[in-house]
Amino acid sequence: MVGVHMSILPRVALSRRGLPGDPVAALTPHADVVEWAHERPPNPAELRDLAADCDAVLCWLGDRIDADLFAAAPRLRVAALASAGYDGVDLAAVRAAGVVVSHVPGILQETTADLAFALILMARRRLGAAVDAMRAGGWTDNRMDGFLGLDVHGATLGIVGFGQIGQAVARRARGFGMRVHHHGGRSDGEGLSQRVTLDELLRTSDVVSLHLPLTDATRGLIGAAELALMKPTATLVNTARGGIVDEAALADALRAGRLHSAGLDVMTDEPRRDPADPLFGVPNLVVLPHVGSATEATRAAMVDLAVRNVLEVLAGRPALTPVPGTRPVPG
Repeated sequence: MVGVHMSILPRVALSRRGLPGDPVAALTPHADVVEWAHERPPNPAELRDLAADCDAVLCWLGDRIDADLFAAAPRLRVAALASAGYDGVDLAAVRAAGVVVSHVPGILQETTADLAFALILMARRRLGAAVDAMRAGGWTDNRMDGFLGLDVHGATLGIVGFGQIGQAVARRARGFGMRVHHHGGRSDGEGLSQRVTLDELLRTSDVVSLHLPLTDATRGLIGAAELALMKPTATLVNTARGGIVDEAALADALRAGRLHSAGLDVMTDEPRRDPADPLFGVPNLVVLPHVGSATEATRAAMVDLAVRNVLEVLAGRPALTPVPGTRPVPG
């Protein structure tokens, strides 16, 4: 009698449903897949329950990867983030647990740079206010002084954080004839920009665009003192992480007219569900719901790389893109 070989597939949890790129189809030949059942994201306790008997978890923004998750999911070998940022990861807990944590660098820079420029244009040209007025029936005539904004072409752009996204923004600035300088990053400018100190950048820029990771060093980097250095005709744009900007100080500067305008794709606490949120009523402030990488192709590519990281680790190979400072293989 010939025995029947039974194989037990690893189990993979997806912390969101309906992810672009169809990760369920990509994973199913290799794993048993359990998908979060709700439209809303799981809270930390629900994520722990979801991952409790899993070998891998594919996560998204806002998911906390920490010692509590590892304690609740003792089989876990890999947590694959479908995001480039990893500020929700407790790196010390990751190293102590020996779990692989991966992310998806090198994918979203061009798409996010597009969005940064969209915010620059929306905020500086007061396009959000113009759209809101039209929808409220406020377009009654073509006034010469209606919705006057400030020019983007020929302006000075200061980029704080000159990595892949910052450099992509600098390339776009060429088409607008902008003067570009930057602070931070490893590059000397790549012929696109001139390196300056942060204070000089804030004092001389017409537009300041932030492209930094959220770390202990960058948290609260742009506060009341930094905003006071900026021109009253300047625009601040943040497509990086909300904690880099002091939102209360920014709102005060805009209300007092000490700053012309601002555009935020990221906020300190996300998501912001209250329509009466005071931030939404700040004059000359454009707020978007963290959509910097939100195109069909880019989000699908992000999920695809996260899936490939899961499959590599489950096959006993190193993760393709482990989070810096962590192990590429379990153990």
